[in-house]
Amino acid sequence: MTRPSDIFEETAIALLANKARSGLTILGIVIGIASVIAMVSIGRGAQGTIQSSIEGLGSNLLTIAPGVLQPGRGFVSSGRGGAQTLKKTDADALANIFGVRYVSPEIQRRFQVTSQAGNNTNVTVIGGREEYAAVHAMEIENGIFVTSANDRSMSRVAVLGPTTAQDLFGQDGDPLGKTIRINKINFKVIGVLKPKGGTGFFNPDDTVIIPLSTMEKIIAGSDYLSTIAISVTAKDQMAPVKEEASALLIERHHVSEPDFSIVSQEDILGALSQVTTTFTLFLASIAGISLIVGGIGIMNMMLTAVTERTREIGLRKAIGARRRDISLQFLAEAIMLTFVGGVIGITLGWMVAVGISRITGIATIVSLQSIVLACSVSAVIGIVFGYYPAQRAAGLNPIDALRYE
Repeated sequence: MTRPSDIFEETAIALLANKARSGLTILGIVIGIASVIAMVSIGRGAQGTIQSSIEGLGSNLLTIAPGVLQPGRGFVSSGRGGAQTLKKTDADALANIFGVRYVSPEIQRRFQVTSQAGNNTNVTVIGGREEYAAVHAMEIENGIFVTSANDRSMSRVAVLGPTTAQDLFGQDGDPLGKTIRINKINFKVIGVLKPKGGTGFFNPDDTVIIPLSTMEKIIAGSDYLSTIAISVTAKDQMAPVKEEASALLIERHHVSEPDFSIVSQEDILGALSQVTTTFTLFLASIAGISLIVGGIGIMNMMLTAVTERTREIGLRKAIGARRRDISLQFLAEAIMLTFVGGVIGITLGWMVAVGISRITGIATIVSLQSIVLACSVSAVIGIVFGYYPAQRAAGLNPIDALRYE
C-alpha cells in the first residue's frame, strides 16, 4: 500500500522537475481564485454599505409618497387628482395610529441657493417640522434645528447640511447667523447638521431644511406634500402600522384603491440587496470563467506529463505498481497544483480587496464563507480536471509503455 508521505514526496519532485510549466499552470488558478475572492468581497462590502446607509436614514422608518410605485416606472399618478394627494391633515391623522412615534410631513424642491459670500449651489430644499430631525436621525453640529415656533410663524430660517454649508461658505467659514437666498428670498442660517453620508441618489448632507409652512406659502406655493415619513416605535409594529396607515389614507381620500405608496426600510433593503447580490454573482461568474480556463490548463499539463512519463509509468507497473497507485499519483499532482494556486489566490484576492478599499474608499468584506468556497472550488477543479489524465496514465499497458520512445 502506497503511503501518503511517499505520494506527497513523489508529487513534489514531479512538479518541481519543470518549475516554469508548473508555475504557469498554477497562475491560471491563482488569477481565478483571486478574482472570485475580490469580486465577492467588493459585492458584500457594497451590500453592507448600502444597508448601513439606509438604516442611517432613520429607525423603523415608513415613507409615504403620492402616486403608486410600479416596478420599472417609479411613482406614477393614480386615483383622483393625480399624484398630488398628500396634505398636512393626512400627517396629523396618521400621528394618532397606535405604534407611531413621530410623523414628519415634508415638501422637497430643488433650488439654486446663494450665500452672502457670493457662492452658490443647486441643492435639495426640504420643508419640514421639528419632528424631521427625530424621524431621520439628524443631529445638529452647530446651532439649533427648526422649531415648532418657526413653523407657526413661517420664519425665514434655514438649517444647512454640512456639504451645503461648505459649498456656500467654504471649508473654514461659519454659516451661523449668515444669510442665504432661496428662490430670491433671504433666509437666516440657524444651524448646521452633522455629516451622515450619501445614500444613493439622495445625500442628506447636501440639503437645506426650512420650516414647512415657509416652504408651503413662500417658496413652493403649494400645500401638497412630497412625502410623509413615519417613525414606528418598534420593528414588530412596522407591518400593523403600515396596514392601518394605508386603510386610513384610503378612507380619507375617498378612493377604492390607494393613490399613494408606503415603502418601508425592509422593502428598500430587500430590493437593493437583491440587486447587489445579483451583481456580485454576475461578477463572480465572470471571474469563475478564469477558473475553468485554469482547470483546462491543469488537464493539458497533466496529459503532457502522462505522455512524457510513459516509460516511467511502464517501469512502475512492471515492478508491481497497481492501476490505483498510478491513478492516485497523477490525481495527487493535479490536486497539489490547485491547492497551491488556491492558497496563493486567496492571499492575493484578500490583498486586492484590502487595496481597493484603501485606494477607493469602497468597503470590502472578505468573509470566511468566500474563502471556504474558493478552497472547495480549487479542490473540485483539481479532482475534475485531473481525473481523466490520471485514468489515462493508469490505463497504459506496461509493455507498450516500456517500448514507448
